[in-house]
Amino acid sequence: MKAIIYRDNGGPDVLQLVDRDLPAPCPGEVRVRVAVSGVNPADWQARSGTAMAFPEVTPHLDGAGVIDAVGEGVDQGRVGRRVWLFMAAAGRPTGTAAEFTVVPAERAVPLPDGVGFEAGASLGVPALTAHRALTVAEDGPRRLRPGALGGRVVLAAGGAGAVGHAVIQLARWAGATVIGTVSGPEKARLATAAGAHHVINYREGDPSAAIREVAPDGVDIVAEVALGANLALDLAVLRPRGTVSTYANDGGRSVELNVPQNMVLNTRFQFLVLYTAGPEATSAAAEDVAAAVSDGALPVGAEHGLPLVRFPLDRTADAHRAVENGTVGKVLVDVP
Repeated sequence: MKAIIYRDNGGPDVLQLVDRDLPAPCPGEVRVRVAVSGVNPADWQARSGTAMAFPEVTPHLDGAGVIDAVGEGVDQGRVGRRVWLFMAAAGRPTGTAAEFTVVPAERAVPLPDGVGFEAGASLGVPALTAHRALTVAEDGPRRLRPGALGGRVVLAAGGAGAVGHAVIQLARWAGATVIGTVSGPEKARLATAAGAHHVINYREGDPSAAIREVAPDGVDIVAEVALGANLALDLAVLRPRGTVSTYANDGGRSVELNVPQNMVLNTRFQFLVLYTAGPEATSAAAEDVAAAVSDGALPVGAEHGLPLVRFPLDRTADAHRAVENGTVGKVLVDVP
C-alpha cells in the first residue's frame, strides 16, 4: 500500500511517499481503507517537534473510509461499514495518511450513507474539541443534544476556523444563541453560513458593546482560539460564573490575569486538548458528534462555512504547508 511517512522531525519536506505492507488489525482493532485524510495543526506540530515517539510515523489523526477487516473481539458485521476516524495517530505510529490504517475499534465511528467522506474526515479533532469546549461549564451540560444549551449564549472566537466552525454548528444544534467573532467580511460570511446568529468583526468599532447588545447579561461560554489576544474582550462580555474554554493561543501572546477581576466574575478557565481529556470525555464527544452528524447538523463546504482545500496523497507536504500558513477552511488529503 502507499503511505506517507517521516523518520525525522522537521519541515514538510521530511514527508515521503513510500510502499508499505498492508497492516493487519490486532485484537480490538479495525482496518480501514482510507478515502480522505484530514489535516490539523496538531499534525504538523507533531511532525516539526523535537522528538520522535516512534522510528517511523505515518501522520494524521482524522480521516474517513470503509472498514475492510477486523481483529479478534470485533463484530465481523462492521466489515464494509463507512466510518469516520478520530485520534488515529494518538500514541500510535500509523495515522490516516495512507491507503489503509489500523485503529482501535472505538475510534472508528459509523458514518451515515448520505454523508460524504470529506465531511467525515473534517470531524475528528475540530468537532471533538468543540464538544469539549461546550461541555465544561460549571452549570452547563456534560452531553450535547438538541435543547441541551437552550437559553445559553456561546461566543465562538475565530468563527471561521475549523474548530470555531464546529463550535457554531454544535452549539446551534444544541439550542444556544451563537455569536461569532471574525477579522473581516469574508470570514463573517463563513461564520454566518456555518449558522452563527450574530457575527461581529472584532477589528471594527466596539466589539464588546456589540456583543453586550446581543447578550446584555453576558456570554455563558467562550470557545477561545487566541486567549492572549482576546482575553480582555472575553472578560468584558463574560457573565458571572461564565466559562472561557481555551483550545489554542494563536499568535502566542502571553496571558496576564487580573486576579481580582476574575474573582469577582467567578471566571472558570478551562484549558483543553484531546490527548489528555480522558477516554470518558472523548467517547461521549464522539457519540454526541455522531448524533449531530445523523441530524445533518455538521455539513462542510464553502456553502456551509468551511471551504475544503484538497490535495492528493503524493502532495501531503503541500497540505501541511497550507495548514501551517493558515489557509482558511479544512485541508484534506484524498487517498487514491
